[in-house]
Amino acid sequence: MNQHLPVIPPEGKCRYTLRVYYEDTDAGGVVYHANYLRFAERARTEALRGLGIPHAEMVERYTLMFMVRRVEIDYVRPARLDESLTVVTEALAVRGASVLLQQDVQGADGTCAVARVRLACVQAGGNKPGGDKPGRIPARWRDALQALCDARGDAGAAPA
Repeated sequence: MNQHLPVIPPEGKCRYTLRVYYEDTDAGGVVYHANYLRFAERARTEALRGLGIPHAEMVERYTLMFMVRRVEIDYVRPARLDESLTVVTEALAVRGASVLLQQDVQGADGTCAVARVRLACVQAGGNKPGGDKPGRIPARWRDALQALCDARGDAGAAPA
């Protein structure tokens, strides 16, 4: 178990870098729109791990997990084959059973996509009785996510 205090990155922004592979693109060498969601998922997983609050541990210890409740994504410019991208993840608002994130996918020539992602904390279990019911975010996870939000310097400016 990872019990250390979260390491909050500068300005409350977690960064995850990746390379665009052929498998990520359409026939024109442009990233297929749905793959931005895959990039964002990886970045969220790594952000939680970097904060010392890995998602897998929350599932194991509390039988709780984060589930995407809503995603809004704006495509700004296309990312292309072999481009290096950085997904910047920041917490906008933290509630008892949900968190609102913004994830910017950035390349050398600027922003490619911006996603606002609402995660809900739910009981893991899928089709089992009680599965997927809302659950409160465990204190260690909530505190680390709130610290990430607070590090932005304009905490509370975004709607919950």
